[in-house]
Parts: sequence; structure tokens; C-alpha cells
Amino acid sequence: MNKKVLKAVFPAAGLGTRFLPATKASPKEMLPIVDKPLIQYGAEEAEAAGIESLVFIIGRAKRAIPDHFDKAYELEVELESSGKEKLLQIVQNVLPEEVSCIYLRQAEAKGLGHAVLCAKPVVRDEPFAVILADDLIKGDSGRGAMAQMVDVYDKYQCSVILVEEVPPEETNKYGIVEVTEDDGETAIISSIVEKPDPKDAPSNLAVVGRYILTPRIFDLLEQTGTGKGGEIQLTDAIAELLKFEKVRAYRVKGKRYDCGSKLGYMEATVEYGLEHPELGEDFAAYLRGLACTPGSKASKE
Repeated sequence: MNKKVLKAVFPAAGLGTRFLPATKASPKEMLPIVDKPLIQYGAEEAEAAGIESLVFIIGRAKRAIPDHFDKAYELEVELESSGKEKLLQIVQNVLPEEVSCIYLRQAEAKGLGHAVLCAKPVVRDEPFAVILADDLIKGDSGRGAMAQMVDVYDKYQCSVILVEEVPPEETNKYGIVEVTEDDGETAIISSIVEKPDPKDAPSNLAVVGRYILTPRIFDLLEQTGTGKGGEIQLTDAIAELLKFEKVRAYRVKGKRYDCGSKLGYMEATVEYGLEHPELGEDFAAYLRGLACTPGSKASKE
């Protein structure tokens, strides 16, 4: 019997150093895009893909994440007594009741591979998703990237990795895959390497923050030594996984925002702000006015 993808792992124990001092006391996954934190966008994407359990791998300074998904009794009482029903509903419906949240501590930041391995006692022998919340992806036609990937997994019953083409000179920022049997949407991965120098990169197809993995990856992660940056790299374990089973690359259908970078985060904030049902029109008018303001940088450009 084919198993469904019902669990998603959210590695969220990183230090977020690129956003200091904003991330000194608050995790980068809690940075808001307009009025919703990045981690909630990822959780909603998982829920829309039919995932029932969210497994958060957090560090000592990440209490804001479980607090966000927990009930906030005092806040709810205050909103209810003030007659702020709309805000009350927003707070009470951060996630549907049928979606469960599990929190595991990563004692040391040993890399993405180690963070995923921390989920083994919960995931066990099931296929599972991995979602990196700082890759914010707006799926085409309102359909999230993970829902698209679950369809691919259901069809092929093998691990699936989300990829997109990046400028060749930027391959040293990503895991890069080489593929065969490419139909323009999915392909079989023949090799994968972590952050290769552009002159050594097998392609410009980059891994972008979404995975569906079979449980064999846990055994391989346990055997994986430290790789680039002195960390246990998920990419290295996937390279070993290729020796045992097929892994498919799936091209993202939608737009990805690299919210792990300041520029990508700002781009997402602007574009999501323009689409916000309450603020979009006023925000667009503000930006148009800013562009026309004499002496402004926007007007000069």
C-alpha cells in the first residue's frame, strides 16, 4: 500500500545572522510579510497539501514559534471583550484544529541534514516533506508548491526535490542537481552537489527549499559526516540516496522569494503588500507617489 505524505518537517533552529539585529531575540522564521510571519505561510502551504502533522525543529531561542501556533488566552479574551471579532477569528484560525504541531529541540546548529535527522523519532518509516520557511513560494493559480510536489510523489512514489534555474554565477549559493529524462517539468536526478563553484557546477538547476523524502534518508544522514561549512549537509545524504532509489527534480510553478536575504525579503514584502486585500490599493498609490516625488531615488531611476 502506498503511503501518503502526512508529515512536514520545518528546520527552524538557525541563527538568522543575515538579519541581525532583528533576529537577535526572535527567529528569522517569525519575520512578517505584511501581517503574517514566514513560518505561517509555510504551515499553510503544508496544510493545503494535505499534511496533518507539522514537526518544527527549533533551538533554545525559538520559543516564539510554538507560542505563535499555541492558543493565546489573554489576547483572545481581550479581543472578544472589545468586540473585535474579525481579529479574534484571525488569531483563533492560525491553523485548523485538525493539524497538529510537534516541537523538537536541535541542541546544536549542525546543519540542515542534522536538523532533518532530529525528526526521525516522529517521522519514523513514513515519507515526509521538508519546508524551509525562508523560501517563500507563491504557487501558480493559488496552488502551493508542496501540493504540486505531493502530486508528483503520488504519481512516482519516490523522493521529490523542488528546483529552479538560477544564474550560472550563483551556483555557489545552492545545492545544484544534474538531471536526465527531463520533460521540462520533472526529471530524474543523476547527481547533486552542495554549493559548487560556477566553473564546476553540473548545471544551473538549484534546490529551492522544498523536499519530499523517503525514510531511507535518515539512515544515510546518520552515516553522513560533516561537509561544506563543517555541517551535516542534507545534499550529501541525498547524493547517497541516489545510489539506492530514484529521486525526481520538480520545477517550481510559481514565484520564489529568497527571504533569507534582505533583498528577497523586501521584494516579498512589497509584492505581497500590493496584493493585500485591505492595503493593496493604498500601498500601490503610495509607491506611485514615491516614484514621482522630486528628488527621490525612485524618481531618479
